[in-house]
Amino acid sequence: MKRTTFVRMGSAALLALGVAMTTAMPANGAPVTSDTSAIQDALQRDLGLTPQQAEVRHDQEKVAWSKEKTLRIALGSDFAGSRFDAESGKLVVDVAAVSRVAEVRAAGALARVVEHSAAELSAVKARLDRGAASVPSSVTGWRVDEATNDVVVSVYGSDAAATNWAKGLGADVRFEHVTAKPQTYWNLVGGQAIRTSSGSRCSLGFNARSSSGARYVITAGHCTNLGGTWSGSGGTIGGVAASSFPTNDYGVIRVSSSAAVSTARVDRYSAGGDVTVAGSQAAGTGAAVCRSGSTTGWHCGSISSTNATVCYSQGCVYQTIRTNVCAEPGDSGGSLLAGTQAQGMTSGGSGNCSSGGTTYFNPVNEALSAAGVSLVTGGGGTTPPTGCAGEETPFSGSLSSGGYAFKPGSTGFSALTGTIEGCLDGPTGADFDLYLQKVISGSWTTVAQGITSSPDESVTYSGTSGTYRWVVDAYSGSGSYTGGYSTTP
Repeated sequence: MKRTTFVRMGSAALLALGVAMTTAMPANGAPVTSDTSAIQDALQRDLGLTPQQAEVRHDQEKVAWSKEKTLRIALGSDFAGSRFDAESGKLVVDVAAVSRVAEVRAAGALARVVEHSAAELSAVKARLDRGAASVPSSVTGWRVDEATNDVVVSVYGSDAAATNWAKGLGADVRFEHVTAKPQTYWNLVGGQAIRTSSGSRCSLGFNARSSSGARYVITAGHCTNLGGTWSGSGGTIGGVAASSFPTNDYGVIRVSSSAAVSTARVDRYSAGGDVTVAGSQAAGTGAAVCRSGSTTGWHCGSISSTNATVCYSQGCVYQTIRTNVCAEPGDSGGSLLAGTQAQGMTSGGSGNCSSGGTTYFNPVNEALSAAGVSLVTGGGGTTPPTGCAGEETPFSGSLSSGGYAFKPGSTGFSALTGTIEGCLDGPTGADFDLYLQKVISGSWTTVAQGITSSPDESVTYSGTSGTYRWVVDAYSGSGSYTGGYSTTP
């Protein structure tokens, strides 16, 4: 289905469950970029700066850090640390001898005389590092704090054991109490293995959110019928929130772990990089589709029916997507995609990935609608929404097929750096879309969109300050619509 683009306007068997071991892994490191505009965009987004302030900040840091290496070498053992001071826009250099202050100032930096040199602080931290094998569970980490010119040990709970540990190592430190223990972050990715507490394995389908922000994993119902607590590659996901099988075959797991990061990605395994899910527009008979699962990875084929009934020994499942894509036990619940559009979750079938087979999928939109949740997507859009009554600024109107309208008007609205949420409740049986546009270089440019086949759409966008507007597009069908939007700095 081609979309209007607002760019710059004017006898089957269940794929039963296997067992495998799970190991935790830390989050992947983010790539480093040297692109100046990307850095400035990040400064605007994360520090709440205007474009002009971000440009000044970037230039100030560049000048400041260009002096740091030279001063570090020149000061030698009297060097006690350095940091960028945002208020003055200059490099601050700590020195352990008052006689070196003039030297620092002559280089264009600010000087501060402190008690301990960098070498002394590093030596204290090194003692703690060597004692890491005996660190008590209450200690969550330690660091050199250049701002306070000491070594800090972070403690969760009582610091008695931490004090004895540090004293035993001969380390003179300062203690701070923290309110939570650190943890590694890991991603919830479609097609990857998920396991119940009993040891059975299925595959993750898609990630979703409720209007309140609660997070969920969508998978197969014959998997979640097992109950228990489910885990992924990095640890616990959560317990089952809803399960429907037979008649349907979808299940919903509530994500309770703050370490598990919901993504819009589906794993392509050896076929290449992950696919980023953009929506859940349903594909038709004959459409090319690909499936991801934790047993056999990534396999492709085509849809032979979008309204098939499949009967298992446990009962029949209706209105499934029938395909000639292969699958095997353990692939259950995994993601089916048509391009970047989510289609469904692996239910069951016949055959295998050596000789070929037939596989059935429960449509994802059915599961999302039944659970009252929205698909997590990578383009800023979520679909379908669960109502628009909670939005700060409401709008409404009526459109004929092919028409569109600007909300709150063609001149748009102003928003600060932060999050913009939009919601559209279109007429039943129609296909209405929602676009968010921003003025960039003097032209209206689409920055986020919700373009599913549903009459309802939801968009969430994190952006910088500027002028925005919404476009309601009647892709097909006519009628009245309501909606609204909210901005959160």
